[in-house]
Amino acid sequence: MDADWVEVSRITFPAPPPPPSPNNNPLHVGGYNHQPATALAFDTCAELLWAGDVRGRVASFCTRELQRYTAFKLPTIPTGCAVRQFLFHDKGVIVLGLRCVYMASRRGLFLWNIQHDGMQNLQCMSFTSKGASEIIVAGWQGLMFVIDVNKGEIVKEIPTDHYYSIMKKSRSNICAATNKGCVNLLDPVSFKVVKQWQAHASCINDMDAKGDFIVTCGGHNKQQSSSVTLDSYVNVFDLRNMVSMKPISFPPLAAYVRLHPRMLTTTIVTSQLGQMHVVDLMNPSSTNNVRYANITTFIALFDIAPSARALAIADDSAIHLWGSPNDNINFTDMTPPLVFPDPEDPSPAIDWSMDKPLSLVGMPFYRDTLFSAWPVDIISDMSAPPMRFDQSYLSTLHQSEWGCYGKNTKKLRRNYIEDIHSKTPSTTRPKFLSEKARESVMSPGQDQAEDASYDQTSASLDPSTPHKIQSLERKPPQMYSLHEIMYSKFGVDDFDFGYYNKTNYSGLQNQIPNSYANALLQLLHYTPLIRNMALQHTATACQAELCLLCEMGFVFDMLQKAEGVAVHATNMFRAIAADDRAQSLGLVEPDDSQQSLATPARPSQPHVPNVSVQNLARLLMDRIGTGYKSTQPVSTELEEDLFNLSSPADLEVIIQRLLSTGGTSKITCLNCREDTTRLGSVSINDLIYPPQKQSSAAGPAGPIPSRGAGGGVNNKGPKITFSQVLKMGVERENTNKGWCAKCRRYQNLNLRKTIHNVPAVLIINTAIMSPEHKKVWETPKFLPEEIGVIVKDGQFFCFEGEDLKTHLMRGAHNITVYSLIGMVVNIEHKPPKIPHLVGLVNVAHSEEEGRDNNASARWHLFNDFAVRPVSTEEALTFNAEWKMPSVIMYQIKAACGRGQNDSWRRGLDTSILFRDYARSSAAGSGGGGSSEEQQEEEKSYEVLDEETERPGPDTVFAIDTEYVSLKKELLLVTSKGDKETIRPAWLALGRVSLVRAGGEREGVAFVDDWINIREEVVDYLTEFSGISREDLDPRTCGRTRSLVPLKVAYKRLWVLLNLGCKFLGHGLRTDFRVINIYVPKEQVIDTSLLFHLKERLRWLGLALLADIVFGIKIQKGGKGHDSIEDARMSLKLFRKWEEWEDAGILNGELIRIYNEGKKRQYKANKEDDGVGGVAGASSVAGSSAALIPPVGTPVRIGTPTTVLVEGMGGLGLGLGVVGGVGQQQHQPTTPVREYPPGFPLIPSTGIGSRAAANGSPLPR
Repeated sequence: MDADWVEVSRITFPAPPPPPSPNNNPLHVGGYNHQPATALAFDTCAELLWAGDVRGRVASFCTRELQRYTAFKLPTIPTGCAVRQFLFHDKGVIVLGLRCVYMASRRGLFLWNIQHDGMQNLQCMSFTSKGASEIIVAGWQGLMFVIDVNKGEIVKEIPTDHYYSIMKKSRSNICAATNKGCVNLLDPVSFKVVKQWQAHASCINDMDAKGDFIVTCGGHNKQQSSSVTLDSYVNVFDLRNMVSMKPISFPPLAAYVRLHPRMLTTTIVTSQLGQMHVVDLMNPSSTNNVRYANITTFIALFDIAPSARALAIADDSAIHLWGSPNDNINFTDMTPPLVFPDPEDPSPAIDWSMDKPLSLVGMPFYRDTLFSAWPVDIISDMSAPPMRFDQSYLSTLHQSEWGCYGKNTKKLRRNYIEDIHSKTPSTTRPKFLSEKARESVMSPGQDQAEDASYDQTSASLDPSTPHKIQSLERKPPQMYSLHEIMYSKFGVDDFDFGYYNKTNYSGLQNQIPNSYANALLQLLHYTPLIRNMALQHTATACQAELCLLCEMGFVFDMLQKAEGVAVHATNMFRAIAADDRAQSLGLVEPDDSQQSLATPARPSQPHVPNVSVQNLARLLMDRIGTGYKSTQPVSTELEEDLFNLSSPADLEVIIQRLLSTGGTSKITCLNCREDTTRLGSVSINDLIYPPQKQSSAAGPAGPIPSRGAGGGVNNKGPKITFSQVLKMGVERENTNKGWCAKCRRYQNLNLRKTIHNVPAVLIINTAIMSPEHKKVWETPKFLPEEIGVIVKDGQFFCFEGEDLKTHLMRGAHNITVYSLIGMVVNIEHKPPKIPHLVGLVNVAHSEEEGRDNNASARWHLFNDFAVRPVSTEEALTFNAEWKMPSVIMYQIKAACGRGQNDSWRRGLDTSILFRDYARSSAAGSGGGGSSEEQQEEEKSYEVLDEETERPGPDTVFAIDTEYVSLKKELLLVTSKGDKETIRPAWLALGRVSLVRAGGEREGVAFVDDWINIREEVVDYLTEFSGISREDLDPRTCGRTRSLVPLKVAYKRLWVLLNLGCKFLGHGLRTDFRVINIYVPKEQVIDTSLLFHLKERLRWLGLALLADIVFGIKIQKGGKGHDSIEDARMSLKLFRKWEEWEDAGILNGELIRIYNEGKKRQYKANKEDDGVGGVAGASSVAGSSAALIPPVGTPVRIGTPTTVLVEGMGGLGLGLGVVGGVGQQQHQPTTPVREYPPGFPLIPSTGIGSRAAANGSPLPR
């Protein structure tokens, strides 16, 4: 405190309260006694002074004038929220309230708030040994809290016998003042008391600690009085020697004390009335510097700035700032400047005279859509114009004194008006299949009318008809929007995927994690050479559990067989998620249960589909090459024919010719000119764009005409062509910093690639990184449908358009022509909508017509499950605002139209059908100590005999599966009780059984696979699946079986499918959905369809049919279903159906079964059910919910819940509301079985077995 220090500014704080409330409302804070500030401190990291009051209001002030910077309020607590102390962190300010700890940024934004039942009377806090990342909080209570500042969490609770009022951090300890006048030194790690001094008799009013000293001032109680009188001295303690020093005399009675921030042996002592002394601790008797503060009453708070250039004093109504009037009065040293709001530009002066037109005012320049421009998709129910009055009606009226009257020809009741809304056309949404089925019974022609109207509105999908290019719109049109699957009470099978796809090309469903890869899978599928590689490999005996090439083959075969039916790639995505490299690259999409359904609520890295799909393409190309050469493919005829290779061809050569751009990288040090060469190859090329100011690059040198890569010799202006950026991306010449071995230091290194060969499948990542790159793609016809490539003398030449035609006509060079297969396109939406990926594919190249050079392009948009044809102009037009390509696929033109290669099916490896996987695994592990004879006796199946039981197109097998739950469904229950599926359940295959349906051993199982599930199982559904935790645990699964990988079980079914075998079972649609396989209708015999009457809106369960037809009770007891038993019962029902069909009594028997089922309320009379009996369910059977037409196979869950739930009842959807929304059955929620993987389930009418009153969607 220099000699010229004076008061430089004063502000009122706290703000005066409002006047008292006239009605004495206790919630009104007005009229409270005006109280002074309760906390005051200078910020150590910014030029701010902070103050807080008894109401929890916090304010910060800047500059010497103490201008208001920010202000906020602590959370209101009924018992009070007075501010006690401030601590300062790089990220913000930590505020201690009476019952909370609050942190906010210096700009006032909330960071975290901690409240705890043990926080009753907090008084002080301090940083710990971990610096600014951890604090300890204490008070007049028996509990201290350690808080992690970065996480905003309590990490430790510490009981204490001392009530602390003040805490200060010294060099090696935490100095804490108690309410009894003691000073405790706390260990900053264990927080135990290591030293204690009795500083004052009664209490400590203020304390400070810096360097090696502690200074305190306090008071004592007068005799026979409860009031406290301040002491006339300041106590000083030496922390280095752990001793008490001679007190400093202060006759005006010491109230506040602070150690000087710069001069470590100097302290400033203040009395309540404003007298201030500057004292040297080493020479306390010489006190020459004395000042007096001009205050109205008394000093309430006192603090000195870290820079020692200012001090602040708070009294009952104001804050006073002291400093030198000739100084800038900085509060801190070397701190960044404060951030202030950007000043608003002043409005221009406008001449409002009467003779000036309004158009002179003009409109401000804007880029975004004006708020007044409402989007066209907003539909409101407006009042319709009145109907035109028929003037001829006036001639029929009779005149009277009071007016006219006549006959009511419209037959309307009195005071009623005609509803004209129903006569006007309106927009329609796709109906659920159950709605269509119900309406088809009442109005047979209604569905056809809806489909016809859809076809009429989709007439523009025909590329031959005139249309406008949707990609030129300012925002994504409906065809590019993200389509979401809507869930009815019957689950995903009730969703009408056919409404979004009228083509023969199947889409992929998008409700599964990692489904951002759908567009890339479609692009790979319609690339003939990639599809041929995958299928030729999948048909081999590859046993790798996580072979992505096999999984691609399964998906490609499923897309080919589905012919327009939407399928899903769950198994493929699960394999990607299990790949270690995929996880390290961030390709695993966040689980929606963790990130948010509308909240993306997990604080994780955001998932960017555009970047992920480019990285995924690299991963898949690497895995394709690794998988392809691991096992000799079934056939390499196509590759040998394309590349003129001798048979058998070397797999390494095939991979190099198909996928790899081979070359030599030459690295030159620009300092010493040392050259280093490296051989290498890449499967995907990233485009490189020329600088914006550069003109086109010069054409290639040598005998090749220079128009190829550069856009022409006479080209004027900076036009950029696709050939140019592709050449730059393939050759990749650039300069970067790197290590030079010769110079032995980092130097500028020049990298240039010499190209040896270009693959038959050219995959390109667009690498769009800036708005300038987007504008390049926005150029009309920038992406050519054909390019020509010449590799000569280590250089890569690319031609397009007229240049390509010229070279083909001359025939002077060996030019390879590539056709554009398609691209993955990123569609951007304005927040809160998230971007998503679509595929644009020319499907003609994958079909026989692709061989015709004159064949027209047939572009299709694959937007997940929505597929539609588009014109070539639509496909190749890009929009910098929302439509940009991510991955582009070219293939040599000679391979187009050769995608229908079925040689893999002729050479299909069938050895997996005749292998006893469980026995071989048990033998390899020692067999568990049992003999082979015992194992044969206990086994539930007998494998097929390779000599006598080779399956073929006429072979029929009965199949049944059991499932477990990997993720529970998530429901949203509104305040009205309505329930909506937010995230459906995700099921996984747990057991699959196949039974012979003919021959001498009919009814004998030959497959009974128990699946080794890699993911965490949240519910084994033991009561209904018959699977327990021990069954799927390799350590406890028993001697009679061994767990098999999902790949093995799936491969068996896939081989049987491609051999033409037929699958017989009950409700197979759900089984196939969980297995993730598509079986054509001609290879399915579903007894749920055979025993169904179309006019009855009811599907009969397997247990009910077994009970009525044969009097056999299955699925009884508490052990759940047995898949072998269920498969055998399906076979018995099929034989009975054949018998009735041959006898001509089928329809009558079905009517009898339905009548009998109705008497039983469609419940199977099970014995020893173990689930609570059927009585509880019978009370609600026959309700309206039970009559809703089901879709697919019998699927049911348990009784309803009425809260926001995740996985209530294992996989119960919580929608079992019978007879309408609102009725509830108060019974345990118990799922049954047969649910689609990752989809919501179907409501049941109560608790019972799988066959009881089941509902399911209608099959297509």
